Amino acid sequence: MTDNTPSYESSTLDDDARRRRIKFRAWHRGIKENDLILGTFADAYVEDLTTDDLTDFEQLMEAPDQDVYGWISNTKPVPDNYKTNLMTRLQSHIVPARTRLER
Repeated sequence: MTDNTPSYESSTLDDDARRRRIKFRAWHRGIKENDLILGTFADAYVEDLTTDDLTDFEQLMEAPDQDVYGWISNTKPVPDNYKTNLMTRLQSHIVPARTRLER
């Protein structure tokens, strides 16, 4: 039986192509909050992401919008399979914005 599960480390795409795809998808999520968080993060840091980070980002893009927003904003517990370096960086990415809003 063939496994039809999508491969996040596609052998047909190099890391540069994956980065371009991530940047586009990060700005076109579905809810504006995620577009702003993921899009600005991708614009700022995608060039610095490792191959493993790119895989984690691609997997995160497959998760439901409301869950992703909850995990990043720390309003929902992050499942173990999403507790990654990338998630920590995303959570840190929104801290400065929160600080500005709380003033």
